[in-house]
Amino acid sequence: MQLVSSAENSSLDWKAQYRYIEDIGDGRGYTAGIIGFCSGTGDMLDLVELYTQRKPGNVLAKYLPALRKVDGTDSHEGLDPGFTRDWRKAAGDPAFKKAQNDERDRVYFDPAVRRGKQDGVGVLGQFIYYDAIVMHGDGGDSTSFGSIRRKALAKAKSPAQGGDEKAYLHAFLDARVWAMKQEAAHEDTSRVDTAQRVFLNKGNLALNTPLDWKVYGDSFHIG
Repeated sequence: MQLVSSAENSSLDWKAQYRYIEDIGDGRGYTAGIIGFCSGTGDMLDLVELYTQRKPGNVLAKYLPALRKVDGTDSHEGLDPGFTRDWRKAAGDPAFKKAQNDERDRVYFDPAVRRGKQDGVGVLGQFIYYDAIVMHGDGGDSTSFGSIRRKALAKAKSPAQGGDEKAYLHAFLDARVWAMKQEAAHEDTSRVDTAQRVFLNKGNLALNTPLDWKVYGDSFHIG
């Protein structure tokens, strides 16, 4: 979680990100929370629906019609001016924090670990998968996680297929960099070049600490 937070929020303190919300100008509307749930991509809507299912009448429930309307767009219609204030207010509720954790695991973390184990990659590979799903989603477009993985498999066999783990992960990161460069908001590939690729070049497939890396020019250390 700290590794992804360094790229998503320029901080290792991922638990401070429950209240984070802003429009970063990437065409996805508001980006918020511990994993960058977006009003334009459906995962923020799913999160608020889960929160409301568990706690009806919460401070964000009134925005559900607007979230359904703006899904697939970068619009703030029906959300401004109160949504960002109410998001931060909701972030003080343990039930909302748990909903964020649960949606992160259901949509991003658990699928990444499951796919990683199926492909025979270790902890580093599972983190590489997780970071890719967080940024690109697991849809059907050419820059989605699934497309990145297919491009990698066309270049190198996965360990589960008898291939070399480092060679396969390099192929995956090559495909990931290509996908990132298709969007202006993601054209800075340092989260791959000076973080994930650094660990891979060192052969640290188990992500053993200490870890030192850079993202967007900022230096980080664990252990």
